[in-house]
Amino acid sequence: MSDKQTLAELFATDPLITDDEREIRDTVAAFASSKLRPHVAEWFEDGSLPVRELAAGLGELGVLGMHLDGYGCAGMSATTYGLVCTELEAVDSGLRSFVSVQGSLAMFAIHEFGSEEQKEQWLPDMAAGKAIGCFGLTEPDFGSNPAGMRTNAKRDGDDWVLSGTKMWITNGSVADVAVVWARTDLGEGSKGVRGFVVPTDTPGFSAPEIKHKLSLRASVTSELVLEEVRLPGSAMLPGVEGLRGPLSCLNEARFGIVFGSVGAARDCLETAIDYAGERDVFDKALSGYQLTQAKLADMALEWGKGMLLALHLGRLKDAGSLRPEQVSLGKLNNVREAIKIARECRTILGANGITLEYPIIRHANNLESVLTYEGTSEMHQLMIGKALTGHDAFR
Repeated sequence: MSDKQTLAELFATDPLITDDEREIRDTVAAFASSKLRPHVAEWFEDGSLPVRELAAGLGELGVLGMHLDGYGCAGMSATTYGLVCTELEAVDSGLRSFVSVQGSLAMFAIHEFGSEEQKEQWLPDMAAGKAIGCFGLTEPDFGSNPAGMRTNAKRDGDDWVLSGTKMWITNGSVADVAVVWARTDLGEGSKGVRGFVVPTDTPGFSAPEIKHKLSLRASVTSELVLEEVRLPGSAMLPGVEGLRGPLSCLNEARFGIVFGSVGAARDCLETAIDYAGERDVFDKALSGYQLTQAKLADMALEWGKGMLLALHLGRLKDAGSLRPEQVSLGKLNNVREAIKIARECRTILGANGITLEYPIIRHANNLESVLTYEGTSEMHQLMIGKALTGHDAFR
């Protein structure tokens, strides 16, 4: 038998990243292997995640808000952050989701649009993992169309009073601070949407956890309920008006998914390759059959194209030229192919593929959520279609 190549060797992806990027990626991969991977199947089965403990470790590692500058943040490149997302999601999508919501949604919103007081109050502790954030945009009846949100903020003297409900909020019930988007009277329609920094111990705020999930089980998912939550005028994010604020935050999170999803796909592929090499079928290794090799070759090809696309988009983002429709290209392609890879790898493992002894069914279940959150495939298709035709087909 000839020497085997890894996926990275086959596509020669390592020479495309710098020594510093590789060192940080490998450090996070080692942390994930020793601290996260041994426990993740149990967390998934139990439907729980020790968020406080993990936040402290990830904060010490420097990955929370790592692509932001100042206020205790590491100030790393977008590509480096993407590679970290790859390693975290290679363990579990729920772990990458935690880091993504903390850094690319909650911290990014405060960093990009917050007042100096808000930044100083929250960002250093969030970067260190001492404070946990969540991001309240999606509502029970409004996901793809956030302009229809019903959560409202009404002025009462110098204060704002928030009322409404948000749904499917990662970290919600364990968060110290929520960035909540609400409709105000500061403009007509979606122009009146503003963001608010809401300490979760504010009277009227509650976050019941959502249970009975069959996907992203190693992740805390909650509802946010705001019942006349009174906030000072200084709680509003002063740096943005309308939906541009939350949508720009979503693009940050989607960028992490572009990289993260290929991590999940890689873990499935590596598991299937190892299994096929050890499993004998009709007195011969399963990996020695043409049909198995055809499956592996096709999946490897899609993985490689996804990884190369992610790295290309990372370089565009580092150069300051990445556009939203390009993020949609990456999110649509990489998640769609990752879930196909997970399902096909499951067939190579047969019945063993549905147990938590192996990671494949866990990745497949998680990717069902990743496929539709931060923008469904259909919404990203329409973003790309609009870019190609100049016509807006959302309505």
